Amino acid sequence: MQDLFHFIGGQRVAGTSERFCDGYEPMSGATISRTPLASRAEVAAAIASAEAAQPAWAAFSPQRRARVLTKFVERVTQEADSLASLLSREHGKTIGDARGDIQRGLEVVEFAIGVPHFLKGEYSDGGDRGIDLYSMRQPLGVAAGATPFNFPAMLPMWMFAPAIACGNAFVLKPSERDASVPLRLAELMMEAGLPAGVLNVVNGDKEAVDALLDHAGVRAFSFVGSTAVAQYVYARGAASGKRMQCFGGAKNHMIVMPDADLDQAVEALVGSAYGAAGERCMAISVAVPVGNAAAEALIERLVPRVKTLKIGPSTDAEADFGPLVTQAHLERVCSYIGLGEREGASLLVDGRNFGLQGYEQGFYLGGCLLDRVTRGMRVYQEEIFGPVLVVLRAADYAEALALVNDHEYGNGVAIFTRDGGVARDFVSRARVGMVGVNVPIPVPLAHYSFGGWKRSFFGDLGQHGPDSMRFYTKTKTVTSRWPTGGTEGASFVIPTTH
Repeated sequence: MQDLFHFIGGQRVAGTSERFCDGYEPMSGATISRTPLASRAEVAAAIASAEAAQPAWAAFSPQRRARVLTKFVERVTQEADSLASLLSREHGKTIGDARGDIQRGLEVVEFAIGVPHFLKGEYSDGGDRGIDLYSMRQPLGVAAGATPFNFPAMLPMWMFAPAIACGNAFVLKPSERDASVPLRLAELMMEAGLPAGVLNVVNGDKEAVDALLDHAGVRAFSFVGSTAVAQYVYARGAASGKRMQCFGGAKNHMIVMPDADLDQAVEALVGSAYGAAGERCMAISVAVPVGNAAAEALIERLVPRVKTLKIGPSTDAEADFGPLVTQAHLERVCSYIGLGEREGASLLVDGRNFGLQGYEQGFYLGGCLLDRVTRGMRVYQEEIFGPVLVVLRAADYAEALALVNDHEYGNGVAIFTRDGGVARDFVSRARVGMVGVNVPIPVPLAHYSFGGWKRSFFGDLGQHGPDSMRFYTKTKTVTSRWPTGGTEGASFVIPTTH
């Protein structure tokens, strides 16, 4: 069993709190690591390291900072196979999905390499009587973030790459369930030329997060997790004067109109609902067929497709998805399936009895499908975060749109239709942050910003894209005039233009 560490000041640092979290290999259930849980003193040491390193890093030109990120992309690409294997072993997702996790993170790093363009200010020549005005974007200082278990490569890169590109130092608190990849990414940043202390990693639980939120040296904080925790983190961080972005839960709908290509819709549903065992905030977890005929036709195709999903160990290249992350999470997801039955839903496919020879202790669950779900059921209202798809039938388009707009979550949504007018109306009226038209998982590319609405997001600036450059910088506006002779008397009124 391997003991993990913190990464502070460019060095591996053993934990001193004497508190640890066991790490598991989900495909076998074996305990494979111990992760130290940081104390407030260890968090303070990471912040102090970041504060000491940040001014010199900010003094690097944006182009020099971009070169470090370019080298980092090269190093991660060189180690992509080993990183994917490590990620897959700790998380449970398939090797192919792990590679996608890494690649989507690198795309944001590649976007951040364009930081010289994004930090350009504005300039106005001759604003008034020899006065010039210009603006500049400057780093905040030290930023921090806490990431969840489901994307241990992508989400850390989504946070630290734009923050560091803008001249900040960063303290990362990854999930204690699969911390090895974030730690290795920090080492690869050092190998790429990042000065010691600019990126620090502290492992921990609520104590570490609270320490980061309370520390005056942290000027901005990013969080991804459940809505209840996101709201808590947002409130606590904002109370201490930090700039905050907190991403919470989701219940993403896919509207299937009567004119949709049903074969295409079924494949989109299966991939987006069951990929990564449903452990992603952009998974489609609610199918909304419009009209009884469309619902019956969809179910007729969907049931056999879900039954033929291949679940396997993370190393199986042919598996559609692997195990869940922990035994506790497996039990939680299974409890929702039983709850759905008690609430009156029809369980058309039950994956709870799935077993895999040779991996009997692994955290496996087969695909599950619940039909005849209604608005009032908890399996519709709450995020399950597993390979469970619920079907809620809508009588018409208006009811389907209302389902989307009335739900407390507003992360992502999709509509499948051949009618451009319906699609255009839906895009305009859906109260959701990210919308897909015949695209089941509408995660934007790196040069657009990611973020949900309603109780899926607390804050006003999203991740990656232009929002990330705004989030990790502050604007300074300068008004200047150079004397050309003569003296004006004092003015006691607010300046205006003439």
